[in-house]
Amino acid sequence: MQRLWRTSRRKGTWLSQELDAAAAAARAAGEVLRRGYGREKTVRYKGVVDLVTEIDEESEQLVTGMLREAFPTYGVFGEEGARIPGEVDARWIVDPLDGTTNYAHNFPFFAVSIALEKAGMLELGVVYNPVMEELFIGRRGGGATLNGGLLHVSKTDEMLRALLATGFPYDRAAVPAALDAFARFTLRAQGVRRAGSAALDLCYVAAGRLDGYYERGIYPWDIAAGMVVLAEAGGRSTDFRGGPPDLEAREIVASNGRIHDAMLETTSTWGAGSEG
Repeated sequence: MQRLWRTSRRKGTWLSQELDAAAAAARAAGEVLRRGYGREKTVRYKGVVDLVTEIDEESEQLVTGMLREAFPTYGVFGEEGARIPGEVDARWIVDPLDGTTNYAHNFPFFAVSIALEKAGMLELGVVYNPVMEELFIGRRGGGATLNGGLLHVSKTDEMLRALLATGFPYDRAAVPAALDAFARFTLRAQGVRRAGSAALDLCYVAAGRLDGYYERGIYPWDIAAGMVVLAEAGGRSTDFRGGPPDLEAREIVASNGRIHDAMLETTSTWGAGSEG
């Protein structure tokens, strides 16, 4: 299991050069997405319903090129195939288009997601929604912002008053368990949304627009950047049983902290078919 957070934080660490590079790459990739938005796209399928467009690949090439130019010794781990080993123990984790299905259908909820991991620690996260022109930034020990304004999670402390988000797995065999959990959360919460971008879901929890988010079947590039933003906004993330978050576990529960244990009552019994 990866240890993503240290208990003590290095005060005064702003990662300014890395942040500038990540933000510039996210904005540049966002322009690529914006130019292609609403136009006819070439779509191919990686799975039964898991699709990719030529814009995903163009965006990843742009992000990879900009980050490698700025930090040539850092590795890159991207959704669309970028696997560049680093000369130092640092890598960029890149989702050039989180919410590809939305993008392909001209549904305006998608983002560019870029995280920086050093020695197994997530140091910064940048998530950019080009449609809304919203740039979410989280820096370990440096707080979280949206277009420069400080972020903080909501104060909701009851599940019945909580607005949650989730996503469903591409693996069709895993959908029934996801539907069961969705039904149970729907009965317990004020509402549950499925908007189609894990990165933005995490940032929305950080911004207090959502109170919690859970999903199984996600990948490191889906959640790495958003996890930093959430943590720096005062939120909490774990695996489905409340253990430390693990990028490789392909599951996450994220919240404002106040409703987290209540969410775990359901996720810890995932697939059991009865309320936990």
